Amino acid sequence: MQTAPQPAFEDVLAAAARIAPHAHATPVLRSRGIDAIAGCSLHFKAEPLQRAGAFKFRGACNAVWSLDDAAAARGVVTHSSGNHGGALALAARTRGIPCHVVVPEGAVAAKLAAIEAYGAILHRCAPNIQAREAKCAQVQADTGAELVHPYTDPRVIAGQGTAAMELFNAAGALDALVVPVGGGGLASGTAIAARALAPECRVFGAEPSGAADTFESLRRGEHVTDFVPDTICDGLRGTLGAPDFELLREHHVEVLTVDDADTIAAMRLLWQRMKLLVEPSSAIALAMVLGNRERFAGKRVGVILSGGNVDLDALPW
Repeated sequence: MQTAPQPAFEDVLAAAARIAPHAHATPVLRSRGIDAIAGCSLHFKAEPLQRAGAFKFRGACNAVWSLDDAAAARGVVTHSSGNHGGALALAARTRGIPCHVVVPEGAVAAKLAAIEAYGAILHRCAPNIQAREAKCAQVQADTGAELVHPYTDPRVIAGQGTAAMELFNAAGALDALVVPVGGGGLASGTAIAARALAPECRVFGAEPSGAADTFESLRRGEHVTDFVPDTICDGLRGTLGAPDFELLREHHVEVLTVDDADTIAAMRLLWQRMKLLVEPSSAIALAMVLGNRERFAGKRVGVILSGGNVDLDALPW
């Protein structure tokens, strides 16, 4: 169980300095055509252009470079359906240390290939969170590796918050900021950064209708973990982390759900209009804006496009 203190904005600032030699400061992109469709001014943080193809490199890199030399020498371990595993593998490679990644059966083949290409050792398990955590604990016990959880580790959450910090610095004042929600690490880090840099900016989470545990948790006021994800957004099938649930409540993040069909349409729109390779778990953020035009009409809206690791042999259209 995660017992470390919750990250604060000072941790996000420290993470930004720590990862600066390794991570890209990704661009903020605009599209007049999509603005016209959405009825608002959209500022897209292009994390598909991040190293390893997703924002996940930020948190993984911060965690890896936070380790003292003795801990680093034993390596790191995590469980991941793809993006965090690839990010941690690449971050470990930047420090020359071992990386173990527990992957569920049925994960996207392209993401698994990337994890291996970055030099990680794969350990397979059944496709549920209990199996992932059990296998991860076993590998940790066998190797002495440091666990870097994909979304509850405070070092990871702080690292993810650096994307929003860069977005605010580049785009200026925003009325709203929209991020995808799976385990909650990006949404939590974003909320921490937003409160410090733009307290008037509302943070929204976009979650698949078929994996709406965060929406239900915030609606009920209790952490919901008993659900079976059914969504094309493979990166958003993870269960909301307990620390993330508390952070999202504390920072009054509002989560809205999106049907997969709308996410696919938004993904296609981003490919066509912006020539930007985004995966479904990323396109859902734009889909949420388009599905709630009245909420964002006339506003300046930041959208974190979280990643672009698409299986080109299994495009949804």
